[in-house]
Amino acid sequence: MHHVLLPSYGPLARHLLGLLSREGPRWELPALAFLVEVLNYLDVSAGDDSVLQILARHLQSQCPERQRLALRGLLVLSGDPSMVKSICSLSEHLLELLRDGDGELVATTLSTFLNVLQDEEDRKGLSSTALRLAEALRPVFDNDNSHVQLLSIRLFREVMEVLAEEGTEPWEMQVRQSLVPLFFRWHDENQRVAEAAREALLWAASFLQRKDLEQLLKTEQPFRFCDYLMEKDRSRRGEHLQQALPYLQSPQEPLREAAVRFMGVAGWHMREWQQDLWPILKALTAMSDDDCPSVSSVRTALVDAYSRAMRRPMSLQEPRNSPGTTSQRGCTCS
Repeated sequence: MHHVLLPSYGPLARHLLGLLSREGPRWELPALAFLVEVLNYLDVSAGDDSVLQILARHLQSQCPERQRLALRGLLVLSGDPSMVKSICSLSEHLLELLRDGDGELVATTLSTFLNVLQDEEDRKGLSSTALRLAEALRPVFDNDNSHVQLLSIRLFREVMEVLAEEGTEPWEMQVRQSLVPLFFRWHDENQRVAEAAREALLWAASFLQRKDLEQLLKTEQPFRFCDYLMEKDRSRRGEHLQQALPYLQSPQEPLREAAVRFMGVAGWHMREWQQDLWPILKALTAMSDDDCPSVSSVRTALVDAYSRAMRRPMSLQEPRNSPGTTSQRGCTCS
């Protein structure tokens, strides 16, 4: 940030602050817009918090344009280390904006959080909301905007590192719950998103002390990663499956293919009981015809195999608690 108040902007900026401080509705929006444009030229590190107060008030406005302008202003201020602690005090309001449907608004919010986390000392001010921030970020991985996806994955990793400095509980669950969404983003058509997801998965596998998953990530073997995840996380197989099912309807062909193959791996590990196969069969059957031959052929083979399995007499199935073997798989996923 430029800590310089240009002579031509000084009186005007002070006048704008005066207008905005009085909450006059007539000039508020244009005054706020101009203030944001000249914010780079104001010295806000001298202890005067009037700018932050004004931006904080408009951040909570019901007017989308005022929210957007206030957020742009906060993004500028977040580049100033002296403002980080003050911006952290607004983290609750910023969290709410992550649920907004406006991709530009969400991207600016993510960028603001990322700037705040660059300051090693003051980023601890986010510790009280970091767990909720991590939870709020997972749905954003699947935002329609690839730039938002990229920022959310990068921010998630940063937040996890902050929380790791304070201990492993209770946020370890957030890391485990991120594995499947990140696995699918690893298949994203956007290479920057895919690489960010792989890097986040590497960090997560390292933290969870899953050297097997780390090795598969380093050698880029995605479906063996899926296989090992389902094999060793027995108590979470159902949760992993529920997280994977929506990707069968992804607009991206690589994600749909990954999801269909995931169903093959999941079905193998959950084959011991019909009730476990039913959600998979139902989801695969509900898929519309796919233009991608590989997606269509694997889906057809799985529907046929699982339909036959569902017709088997219960007495012929393996006991639910018998250990499965990994020497064969219901679907070739290499």
